[in-house]
Amino acid sequence: MAATAPLPRHVPVLIAGGGPVGLTLAALLAEYGIESLTVEADDGYCTGSRAICISRRSLEILSWIGADRPLLDKGLAWSGGRSYYRNDEVLHFEMPGDATQRYAPMVNIQQFYVEEYAHRALQRGGAPARVAWSSRVTQVRPDATGASVHIDDATGSHVVRADWVVACDGGRSTVREQLGLALRGMQYEGRYVIVDIEQASDRPTERLAWFDPPSNPGSTLLMHRQPDNVWRIDYQIRDDEDAEDAVRPENVLPRVQSHLDMIGETAPWKPLWISMYNAKCLTLDSYRHGRVLFAGDAGHLVPIFGVRGLNSGLDDAANLAWKLAWVLRGHAAATLLDSYSHERVHATRQNLAYGAKSTEFMAPPDFGFRLLREATLRLSLADATVRSLINPRQSAPISYEGSPLNSADGAPQAGPQAAPGEPAPEARLRRDGTPCHLTEWFGQAFTVLAFDCEPAALAPLLELTRRPVAPLRIVHIGRAPQAALHDADGQAYQRYGAQPGMLYAIRPDGYVLGRWAQCDAAAVRRALSPYHPVSQEARRD
Repeated sequence: MAATAPLPRHVPVLIAGGGPVGLTLAALLAEYGIESLTVEADDGYCTGSRAICISRRSLEILSWIGADRPLLDKGLAWSGGRSYYRNDEVLHFEMPGDATQRYAPMVNIQQFYVEEYAHRALQRGGAPARVAWSSRVTQVRPDATGASVHIDDATGSHVVRADWVVACDGGRSTVREQLGLALRGMQYEGRYVIVDIEQASDRPTERLAWFDPPSNPGSTLLMHRQPDNVWRIDYQIRDDEDAEDAVRPENVLPRVQSHLDMIGETAPWKPLWISMYNAKCLTLDSYRHGRVLFAGDAGHLVPIFGVRGLNSGLDDAANLAWKLAWVLRGHAAATLLDSYSHERVHATRQNLAYGAKSTEFMAPPDFGFRLLREATLRLSLADATVRSLINPRQSAPISYEGSPLNSADGAPQAGPQAAPGEPAPEARLRRDGTPCHLTEWFGQAFTVLAFDCEPAALAPLLELTRRPVAPLRIVHIGRAPQAALHDADGQAYQRYGAQPGMLYAIRPDGYVLGRWAQCDAAAVRRALSPYHPVSQEARRD
């Protein structure tokens, strides 16, 4: 997919990197009416499976650009997994969820499909969103009002002026290098060979892990089923194995065959892709540097165990898109973008803490950790109480506790689950008798949830809903069947700790901004006031 038109001289947003995070960000910005240019060095979507597990939260984000439906149609949903010590099962886990949820806890699908669906979405968006394939960012020169970005493509070198630059260009980020920034943290020594193979199988879709399997003694091995009869197999290699030799087909294929023989998979198979990985727990200290912002692997590298890498990158895009759009459209001051860095650095540090624990179990960094893991696995054969230590702790949305955006809690008695800074809970409702889900109303606008409130009491908010420059939705939830959204199962009331007359303000990225025990529309309006048009002077950096 080569570039077909000359590069523009100026864009409001230039996104460096056209992977799943960059393309999703571009599509989200297009939904807000923000023009962007995405610059991608490759000539098309990635090869190999790469990130393969898409979380429920990520599906919610992708739904805002219409990319969830093709992903669900193609992907393989799953909710749990099994772990084995040698030949014996030592853990069978299920992630939280029920049949009323809008999405399964996880969907397996190769990363290139996510890129394709996000790319399709940005082409349907409400603003021009271009992708320049086979184009490489070579220099970034930021200043007080934007950045001059040097780009090389088949036609030569070009300079594009951007009001804002977002680096989504991965772990070897050129933008990060240009700004002289370095990721901080630690890198683990344990290395995994990653193999995609094509083989027909009737096995269910679940996470499978083996510790010291007879097929590959001393190794840890993971398997995930993917669409198109593809299996993703990750296995740890010894510390003394040469990296180049370890990924040679003549060394990889016998190890794969040995494991397939062990688990009884006898259908013909062929290799599709081989790579190598080792876990890193690294982050920038800040994701905003003037007019340059960082998202995904350009800002942080998270271990694959627990599938927090791509999923955290999509959460970056969801958090950043509305804030950048609000600033560019004059709804808020540029300082709003400081909260992007505050919240997402906090989320990364939480993800790194969880990822480090999983990594230390999956790839023990020293003799002490190996001894502890061996003891845990041996004990788990007879003692079910220790099996929770084997649980891989899959990705989950991070609370923005302490965020500068959180309103003072006006209903602390409602409990912690839907407090300011928490991801807004899902709930199944009915609209005109037809089942629907509350998260369908999130994205693109602030949303006020009104639990059995008198319409007249919401009058101070109605004016805001009529302002197209600062979108606001009011969603009426009630226990009576005639309510706009009927809480027939009581899920919304229960999960929000709600009582009649309560109000919740939900941010465009699906996080709780504030809540109030009484139907105090004036208080909600005050909480929303920072996100309405401001003067030109206030918008300056």
